[in-house]
Amino acid sequence: MRESFGTGLLFVTHDLGLAAAISDRVYVMYAGRIVETGPAEELFARPRHPYTAALLDSTPRLDAPQGRLAAIEGRPPSLREELTGCPFAARCLYSTDLCTRQAPALLPSADRPDRRVSCHHGDLVADQVAGSAGRG
Repeated sequence: MRESFGTGLLFVTHDLGLAAAISDRVYVMYAGRIVETGPAEELFARPRHPYTAALLDSTPRLDAPQGRLAAIEGRPPSLREELTGCPFAARCLYSTDLCTRQAPALLPSADRPDRRVSCHHGDLVADQVAGSAGRG
């Protein structure tokens, strides 16, 4: 659409496969906050937020062996109360005391200014995902 008509489209979905197929840029939200954004191909290949990585691990893939999908453990936070710290901290494998006390800002990645992530441990997440054998 952008190339044909000089316009864009905001597409809201829970279908990551569809988002990957039609989007140039993706925004991932958790508890009403943008936690990661970047070019679709780069974001799906190397997520930097633990929620994005967990979503991708819980998404069925045609090129992956059949079996149980990974679940995101824990419960989402109540949105009726003011959130303190990172909203994903209680469910996050990388969570530290800092995460529960201080909400991370949505900041550009040092090596990819077109990527933004709201995580105190985004580089650690990206390194872990890059080292995983199961991601394609």
